[in-house]
Amino acid sequence: MAEVGSIALNNEVTIPQLGFGVYQVAPEDTAKAVRGALDAGYRSIDTAAAYQNEAEVGDALSSSGMARSDLFITTKLWNSDQGYDSTLRAFDESLGKLGLDYLDLYLIHWPVPKRGIYVDSWRAMQKLYADGRVRAIGVSNFHLPHLRRLLDETAIVPAVNQIELHPQLPQAELRRFHAENGIVTEAWSPLAQGALLGEGIITALAAKYGKSPAQIVLRWHLELGNVVIPKSVTPSRIAENIDVFDFELAEDDLAAIDELDNGNRVGPDPDTFNLA
Repeated sequence: MAEVGSIALNNEVTIPQLGFGVYQVAPEDTAKAVRGALDAGYRSIDTAAAYQNEAEVGDALSSSGMARSDLFITTKLWNSDQGYDSTLRAFDESLGKLGLDYLDLYLIHWPVPKRGIYVDSWRAMQKLYADGRVRAIGVSNFHLPHLRRLLDETAIVPAVNQIELHPQLPQAELRRFHAENGIVTEAWSPLAQGALLGEGIITALAAKYGKSPAQIVLRWHLELGNVVIPKSVTPSRIAENIDVFDFELAEDDLAAIDELDNGNRVGPDPDTFNLA
């Protein structure tokens, strides 16, 4: 079983550097997939209210027999629940569905700039943190203006910003800002939903290192210092995605992967995404 390293957040809580994401996993498939991930060695599970599978994640956690202290569980506040009081209510609902007494990490899912009330949600999350109901709070899909507003208007620096990040969208400017301000970068869609696994440099490096294309890309993330949360419902791929701690990429190979940067997104642009 792979031994996953951890990264310290800005409040000294540690997060496993590689976790298991359940975005687009159907509710009926979620419990089985999460149990398979736990069996493969994953200890960090990332879900969200919008994924509509929090209850099934909770079922898998409760049936695993694992100690709560060995797990790191993240969920996210959906856009329609932003606002101070509604954030507190949404947190209670998510916690109940997960069947947990506390969360390890709670994130604002999107900034929703058209509404412009994410600061109110952040103040509610600061209360949840102060009350000991969540061990760390962060954001997801926040760009520099959104982050700067939080830093200017509130007391707590986000522990994490979970963003779309992969070799075609390496987010260098955001990662620099994160590093300067003690924010951990967490990558969603780390494999660009498979869009870059057929790229010549990726397949060539897979052959060179005796690994799969997905393992090459995940190793690239780890060596950048990203937290990464690949998703799969296929048991062999779940196991493969965590088997990335027995090799390192050479510097010139990392540089070659960096050449894939073309700014292409597979998800929405946070500056214009206002779905509630």
